[in-house]
Amino acid sequence: MQTKELTCCAFSAACITLCSWISIPLTIPFTLQTLAIFFICGALGGRIATFSIILYLLLGCIGIPVFSGFRQGFSTLFSMTGGYIFGFLLSSLLLWSLEKWWKDHTVRFFFSCLFALMICYLCGTLWFAFLNMQTTEPLGILSIIALCVLPYLLPDLLKILIAIYLIKRLRIFFITK
Repeated sequence: MQTKELTCCAFSAACITLCSWISIPLTIPFTLQTLAIFFICGALGGRIATFSIILYLLLGCIGIPVFSGFRQGFSTLFSMTGGYIFGFLLSSLLLWSLEKWWKDHTVRFFFSCLFALMICYLCGTLWFAFLNMQTTEPLGILSIIALCVLPYLLPDLLKILIAIYLIKRLRIFFITK
């Protein structure tokens, strides 16, 4: 990677961190991380976004409090919200793989982000369900979906739209080529 790309990765990991700290503590905390990830993918590309998320994960694993609620450590990845954190990585990989299709097409980018969001929901919800099944009173799948997905659908759609708006308004600052 060139110096400019490394700088963009560091800035992006910091952006994801800041967006994780803006948090409403619920069973699954409401954060702005998905906004940051969609913005970074659209503005800087899937490659930089993916490496930024990997950097974010590594920083958290070595003990820097980058996760929501100022949490840190490897154990956070195996907590109830860990599946969503891995879902961020899979989402960026998906957006990176579809980048030629959605590049410079707002509607395609929107639908790619929706698909990436569903991947994130799937990872997070399945992991939450798996850990929940280990408890003495596990929830049913509909209860888990009502807890882990439904409250976040509209806010996450809004985050995608905000990311698209920011990408269009700030595009001149994020030309990486």
